[in-house]
Amino acid sequence: MSWRVAKECSERKFGSAPRKQIIMFLADKASDDGSGIWCSKGTIQRHTELGASTVKRTIKEFLDEGILIETGQKRCKNGHTIVYRMILAKVTLFELTREPDIETGSMMDPVQSEPGTQPMVDPVPRPQRTPNNPKTIPKPPPRKREDADGLEAEKILAAYPSDRLREKQACLPQIEDALNGGIAAEELLLAVQAYATESAGFTRSRVCFSDNWFQTRRWQGYIEDIRAKRKEAEVVTADHHARLACWINDRHPMCQHITPTQVTSLLASELVTEAQVQAVGLRS
Repeated sequence: MSWRVAKECSERKFGSAPRKQIIMFLADKASDDGSGIWCSKGTIQRHTELGASTVKRTIKEFLDEGILIETGQKRCKNGHTIVYRMILAKVTLFELTREPDIETGSMMDPVQSEPGTQPMVDPVPRPQRTPNNPKTIPKPPPRKREDADGLEAEKILAAYPSDRLREKQACLPQIEDALNGGIAAEELLLAVQAYATESAGFTRSRVCFSDNWFQTRRWQGYIEDIRAKRKEAEVVTADHHARLACWINDRHPMCQHITPTQVTSLLASELVTEAQVQAVGLRS
């Protein structure tokens, strides 16, 4: 463990709670120069309690951003583990977490005490309390974001089966923590709806009450399934568009079955040109 690397990472903003959690875990495994980090993604997942997809995505982001580089492999019981090196020069480019120093100025007169009963030498009345320093500008609370998270959390909780709602005030903070951790509100809502559909008709002994469901992050598995299905759909759509583009390029008779919506998608993805589309008679 390197206190130097851990301190450097703890004082920087990495953009989200999962990114900060993972970089701090890696810093705990590093030498003073950032080298010698060897721990599998499964180990990171177990210790940080984050989802497998979150860990894999975050490690890839760090590699793409140059924060981490692969320096070799180390044998382990499951085969081998990749050895990483943390580039401290990249880490120091991130914004500091501490507040900037604020110039407070100085007062000509010390703090005034409550007036006594003796006559004052200076007849000019003075305030009983010192005024706020005009250079100290209070930071307004991030109310809009908090209100938005609160509304999204209410909407997500409302989708949970009503017969097993419990401890609403405990559920809402758990939902907001998930949203602040990088989970999209739409994905979490779909996860709740998927659980509601899957568990419809379950007896009371088989259902999970809302406070336990959100506290144990049962939604993670559903979100991973949603993302996997979305990715599969994107692959299928891309293959279909590629086939349609081949028809247009070859001026195949099947071009007559291509819809205007598909033509718009093909042009947007730059698989075909406007001239090619016009050549097969799909646009005048």
